[in-house]
Amino acid sequence: MRKRHGAAILAMAATAALALTGCTGAGGGETLENGDQKDITIAVFNGWDEGIAASELWKAILTEKGYNVTLEYADPAPVYSGLSTGDYDVTLDTWLPITHKSYIEQYGDSIVDLGAWNDEAKLTFAVNDDAPIQSIDELAANAAQFNNTIVGIEPGAGLTEITQDAVIPGYGLEGMTYTTSSTAAMLTELKTATDNGENIVVTLWRPHWAYDAFPIRDLEDPQGLLGDAEGIHSFSSTDFATTHPTVSGWISNFKMDSETLYSLENVMFNENSTDDYAPIVEQWITDNKAYVDGLTA
Repeated sequence: MRKRHGAAILAMAATAALALTGCTGAGGGETLENGDQKDITIAVFNGWDEGIAASELWKAILTEKGYNVTLEYADPAPVYSGLSTGDYDVTLDTWLPITHKSYIEQYGDSIVDLGAWNDEAKLTFAVNDDAPIQSIDELAANAAQFNNTIVGIEPGAGLTEITQDAVIPGYGLEGMTYTTSSTAAMLTELKTATDNGENIVVTLWRPHWAYDAFPIRDLEDPQGLLGDAEGIHSFSSTDFATTHPTVSGWISNFKMDSETLYSLENVMFNENSTDDYAPIVEQWITDNKAYVDGLTA
């Protein structure tokens, strides 16, 4: 498994830079002819590929139109806090009504929902395709066949919260070890297990390129504790529509179905082994020109 995006390193640098320099979003500066401030900061959740893909796409689109775009990587909690104080302008990866519910309850009065750009998102428990069970309610009785371990992602992720608070107690999985580290670490373990023909259960989500890269499938969730399909929303600071009226309109109208998203994710994270996404996204834009042109029509 290639080393995942440089986001983890960049996040530390970005956090330090923000602490030293103060607000980088929604804070004045040169104005473009369309009335938008030239500088724009997009906050990106560490390890969430759909958000990274969408953010890199918009960075390329906006850069071509003359904006100075900064992507800053962080975990969800500091992203929502930063949006509420204007340190960030926008983020593109809020899952509602379930995954990021607690953050919206906390910060919702201080940030703005720009709408959902994809309505097919789903939290999952995934296993190797030849695993001996079909449903999460079979997992406790077969825990030993999965090394008594559920492999999770970032500790601060909404999926982690739901797994801890709902899925584990709901399906009696308290006897299993639930490991949380990072999405990159989870994907490494998933690749190792599937390459070696071993059983593994991981917390995952759709849309994600892992479903194309590895022989895996979802476990059924008969109690519905992981929730129904969700929408992936964009949220902004409260003054984004004033400082960036044109971009605010574009992102409010932004739509991307899962097949289109899979296409972008696959070339970024699966088919290439570089963290330099700019040329990859530029080529994808060329190959999908009609769609991309429509995003700013």
